[in-house]
Amino acid sequence: MLTDIEIAQAAEMKHIKEVALSLGIVEDELEYYGKYKAKLSDDLIKRVKNNKNGKLVLVTAINPTPAGEGKTTTTVGLGDAMSLIGKKCLLALREPSLGPVMGVKGGAAGGGYAQVVPMEDINLHFTGDMHAITAANNLLSAMIDNHIHQGNQLDIDVTNIVWKRVLDMNDRALRNVIVSLGGKINGVPREDGFMITVASEIMAILCLANDIDDLKYRLGEIIIGYNRSGEPVYVKELNAQGAMTALLKDAIKPNLVQTLANTPCLIHGGPFANIAHGCNSVIATNLALKLSDYVITEAGFGADLGAEKFMDIKCRFAGLKPDAVVIVATVRALKYNGGVAKPDLKAPNVEALKKGVVNLKKHIENMQQYKVPVIVALNKFDTDSDDEVRAVIDACAQYNVEVSLSEVFAKGGEGGIDLANKVVSAIENIPSNYEPLYDVNLSIKEKIDVIVKKIYGGKGAVYTTKANKQIEQLEKFGLDKKPVCMAKTQYSLSDNPALLGRPENFEITVSKVRVSNGAGFIVVETGDIMVMPGLPKMPAANNIDIDSDGKITGLF
Repeated sequence: MLTDIEIAQAAEMKHIKEVALSLGIVEDELEYYGKYKAKLSDDLIKRVKNNKNGKLVLVTAINPTPAGEGKTTTTVGLGDAMSLIGKKCLLALREPSLGPVMGVKGGAAGGGYAQVVPMEDINLHFTGDMHAITAANNLLSAMIDNHIHQGNQLDIDVTNIVWKRVLDMNDRALRNVIVSLGGKINGVPREDGFMITVASEIMAILCLANDIDDLKYRLGEIIIGYNRSGEPVYVKELNAQGAMTALLKDAIKPNLVQTLANTPCLIHGGPFANIAHGCNSVIATNLALKLSDYVITEAGFGADLGAEKFMDIKCRFAGLKPDAVVIVATVRALKYNGGVAKPDLKAPNVEALKKGVVNLKKHIENMQQYKVPVIVALNKFDTDSDDEVRAVIDACAQYNVEVSLSEVFAKGGEGGIDLANKVVSAIENIPSNYEPLYDVNLSIKEKIDVIVKKIYGGKGAVYTTKANKQIEQLEKFGLDKKPVCMAKTQYSLSDNPALLGRPENFEITVSKVRVSNGAGFIVVETGDIMVMPGLPKMPAANNIDIDSDGKITGLF
């Protein structure tokens, strides 16, 4: 079979104005980035704001494994399948980060015959949104250090600055740095560090803001650190929010592209789900709901991370009410959760699958807690035996959940028609009574406890001395009545990536608690989570190349 990039490069793309026209978008409402990409204007958003909302479908997955699950591929294939069965459908996805693209995880444009194109552009610089977010973040960092150098009128405590610089690349060498070395002219030396851009609070704010005015307000509410009296210092006190917003004036506009089958797709925003809240922008999702009858969106990593944050953070802030949830799984990944080593996953092993299917069961239980219909998409491989597939179907039947065998990787939308029909049937026949899992007015520890017990299946949380002091500080300044955004390993329901399947009687270790005040949530770091990933021994960048004609190879 052809590689993903070879399939994408052979695609017959329509001019983006034709894709836009299928949604009723006129040319004056497009801002072109070449022939196959465009940003959507504020005028369009204003024009359709009173349209009736379509139905919202969230695609999530079991905990990721080295075997791969194909969540984005399923999302794209489902969108194409919805079009094939006559539904007006629009995809709403996240933008890839260069860090994983050059590292190990890969991109975020799908795979096989269920991809979003132009694939190379989307996975590389796209329309420059990531660079704009990086620039806005680092402008603030520069203004903080300049303020201190110029006399420090706000009395900022240089030992208690929580704002970090960012770079959209995996670079472990930048996790902890010293800035302003080289003498008095270069500023006041202090410890600093870098996060990956997609973990920046500015990314979260861009994805949760309703419009440019809300964006500017939220940027002003960012807490950059504390003064020497222990009080929070806000961006608005530095008067940086105006310039930061100016850098984001284009980045806030959703990007329109298409699938291999020319189904329209909005790709906008890309916060990591194991560090940040893992969902595309509220602006893009709300616009998609106004432009189509069905919106297929996704949340990052497993349902314990992206989907939980989608339900408890994004939906809460945006007033969204999802109509159905699709959980993606594979026989291979379930066998891996049952203890089978990666090289042996192709061999039939029903007993191992039955041990590993508990991971899928837990995610079904989790999503049903939100009172939303659930469908399981089983990504089909040729090596899956009938007995293994039957074991998955039987496990899901215990929850009255339908299973659809998805073959969108190999067949595109045609391989997802059964899934599309089951999604439509669930929406039409099972009422969605979505509600968040917890009240934001609970204490920080009570909210963490709810997530640990109800979503992860643990018995509670333990806190480092540092985390306890940080919680006390947030409570002191009334910054605690917000949703919590758990930063946790994606590989396990626990905070230990080695605990596969459905671990029980474990405790989550809370190592750090900080407020993303502009975004509107509290970030809870657990275990050994890193906000700046590193490259693997053999990074994907080693395989990427370009020839004299500008043709890129090796990008998946």
